[in-house]
Amino acid sequence: MTSSNIKTTSTCYPPEVVQGTHVFDILGYSKHRGLGAQSFVRSGVFSVAGHDWAILLYPDGYGVELADGMDFISAYLRLLSTGDKVHVSCDIRLVDPATGVSKSAQPALVTMRVLDPKESRVLHCMMIPRNELEGTYVKNDRLTMECVVTVRKEPRVSKTRVFPRIKVPASDIKRQLANLLHEKEGADVMFSVAGEIFTAHKVVLAMRSPVFKAELCGPMSQTGKQPIVIEDMQPDVFKAFLYFIYTDSMKGSDDLEADYQSENCEMIHHLLVAADRYDIARLKLICQSILCKNIDVRNVATTLALADQHHCDRLKDACIEFMSCLSTMNDVVATQGYQDLARTSSSILADAEGRIAKLRKCC
Repeated sequence: MTSSNIKTTSTCYPPEVVQGTHVFDILGYSKHRGLGAQSFVRSGVFSVAGHDWAILLYPDGYGVELADGMDFISAYLRLLSTGDKVHVSCDIRLVDPATGVSKSAQPALVTMRVLDPKESRVLHCMMIPRNELEGTYVKNDRLTMECVVTVRKEPRVSKTRVFPRIKVPASDIKRQLANLLHEKEGADVMFSVAGEIFTAHKVVLAMRSPVFKAELCGPMSQTGKQPIVIEDMQPDVFKAFLYFIYTDSMKGSDDLEADYQSENCEMIHHLLVAADRYDIARLKLICQSILCKNIDVRNVATTLALADQHHCDRLKDACIEFMSCLSTMNDVVATQGYQDLARTSSSILADAEGRIAKLRKCC
């Protein structure tokens, strides 16, 4: 099973701020007073950041100042456009007619707010005492206001891109080592197995097997050019054995156990013997696992004998547990493997029968 981790990237840029100033001149200021509570004077429509706005000035006061009986004049910014929410602030600056200099009427109200066209479209920008406004900023019945509107747009986010990466191919050392075995380049040792010649590399064999290391690199190593004769092993078994030594796998199978069923168990028997003989623990354990999965009535006695002979305690336990689960041993006793075991190694059977009796008693 493979997994991949795809890394992506995007960038959020600082929000753009757009500012516009609208100058609102109110001539005949006094004529706009006394029209009643909540009456207002509206500026012309002006545009900032793609939105339309207007200033509303309430000469007779509006809202909370009326309710509390205070004599204040208020101004509001009104959003006329429809659409999305807008982040906005408004600074009402009153122009001093004596100097021409404008001054923020109420700096505390100059904060960024959100106007939602679906709910509230007005922003309170100014609330100033009447006597201050009219005494300082109204001259010749004229009031001049500068409305500085600041709109903060939504931050721009770049398109998501796949982060650059360098793909590393799967390891092919298994294929390279298999080619090394097959092509025989640099081979420095030969074996004769039932008359068939095999070539190999001492360093690979010594690295994988302490027995081969002693035979090929130790003080008693065979250094001649003559092939080393391997007794009691068939060529096809030795070939499969060498392939495992080089690749740590069985030929034609990435899953070391999946492709081996009961019809292949004879080869697995021979490989287990070879693994025990040359002290290759992983191969020996793999062979035990395969044989354990394929235990049946016909081969359990043979497998038990093999496990005992080659010190495979876990496989031996599996055989005894299998037999303890059988309702009757008659079918096992009738097999040739059981007859051979009874004739050659009765002590193994005696030990197995004693353990089976204990297991059944526990159940």
